[in-house]
Amino acid sequence: MKATCNRVWNPVTGVSLLIAGALTFTQPAPAAPPVGDKPPVGKPAPDFTLPDLDGKEITLSKYKSKFVVLEWFSDECPFVQKHYNSNNMQSLQSESRKKGVVWLSICSSGPGKGGFHSNGEHKETLKRWHGHMTNFLVDADGKVGRIYGAKNTPTMYIIDNEGTLVYEGAIDDKPDTDLDSVKSAKNYVRVALAETMAGKPVTTSVTKAYG
Repeated sequence: MKATCNRVWNPVTGVSLLIAGALTFTQPAPAAPPVGDKPPVGKPAPDFTLPDLDGKEITLSKYKSKFVVLEWFSDECPFVQKHYNSNNMQSLQSESRKKGVVWLSICSSGPGKGGFHSNGEHKETLKRWHGHMTNFLVDADGKVGRIYGAKNTPTMYIIDNEGTLVYEGAIDDKPDTDLDSVKSAKNYVRVALAETMAGKPVTTSVTKAYG
C-alpha cells in the first residue's frame, strides 16, 4: 500500500500532526478537546510556565524585555523534519539568538501520541539535529498549545520586547516537504523579526501555518 500523509488530531493536546502511513481505526477516534482561537496579533502574548528538559520551570513573562520566538515542535512531523534536516530551522535559531532573541521550542504531544518522547529521547533528537533553541519546553497536557491555538507543527509566534504578539503562522511560504524549497522560500519569521527589532510594523503579521 502506498504511504499517505494524514492529519491526525491529538485527543489529549488538540494539536494536529502529519504522520506518514495509512491509518486504520477499529473504532471511532476519540473526540479532541476544543482548541482555542489563536491570540490576536497586536495584543499581549498569553503568559505561561512550562518545564524544560531538565525539569526547570520556564515562564514566558521573565523575557518581557526580550524579543521571543515560539516554535511548536514534533520530530515526527515531516514538515518539522524538512526544516531541521535542511538545517533551516537551526540556522534561523542561531542567527536570531546572536541578535539577542529568545527562542523557545515547545512540544505539545501527549503520552502515547505522535511526537511524545521522554526528556532523554528529546535530548537525543536535539543533539542529532544540533538544535540551537534557547530552551525546549514540554507541554504534555497540551494546555499551552490550546491557549495559543497551535494546531500544526511547526507553528511560529513572535513576541516583541514589550510582550506583544506581532506575528503568528507559518515559518515560510513553501508548504511542502522538499528540503531544497527552503532556498527559494520567503521566510516570514526572519522578515518579521527584522522589522519588529528595527521598530517597524510587521508587514505580514498573520499567515496560515502548515503542518
